[in-house]
Amino acid sequence: MPDLSRYKGIVFDMDGTLIDSMGSHAVAWQQTCEHFGYPFDGQYIHNLGGVPTRQIAQLLNEKHGMNHNVDDVAEVKRQAWLNLDESLTVIQDTFDVMQRYKGTLKMGVGTGAERENAIRMLTETGLLEHVETVVTASDVTHGKPHGETFLTVAQNMDLAADECVVFEDTEIGRQAAQHAGMDCIMVINGKIQLPAA
Repeated sequence: MPDLSRYKGIVFDMDGTLIDSMGSHAVAWQQTCEHFGYPFDGQYIHNLGGVPTRQIAQLLNEKHGMNHNVDDVAEVKRQAWLNLDESLTVIQDTFDVMQRYKGTLKMGVGTGAERENAIRMLTETGLLEHVETVVTASDVTHGKPHGETFLTVAQNMDLAADECVVFEDTEIGRQAAQHAGMDCIMVINGKIQLPAA
């Protein structure tokens, strides 16, 4: 368990950090790629974890020389994902951190998911009541790796960037924390990676 006593706030990413749902996103992207004729590369999609859906659609267009409407691609992906009867599981390592610092540090969620999905997932897993603010792709102009998502969470908690620490599971999320001027603790395959002392 990391010692977070020097911070005043914690910013959690959602997918793959608080909630184990990355697998179903990959399946939904596979179906979406087949629908639009994009070659599917699971590792490429996984590495884009945290990037808003419309932005991924744009990247796929550029990568494969296609020009599908990004809103159409995002909608097909959303429907594919909603149709997967997904059992959401809370990631124990980060939930333990949440429990340990509840009432001591302010907590918020900064996610690349759309607001409707994020609120539904956080409500279904009982996590929503533990956080003060949720900032989603629907609430910002620039998604990750831009720092806006995390900076907005800090702002909503009345904290400065350097008073917050981010928990993230992707490289893009780590870059977003860096761009926001925040320390970042990585969660890899559901396990918190403690920085080398």
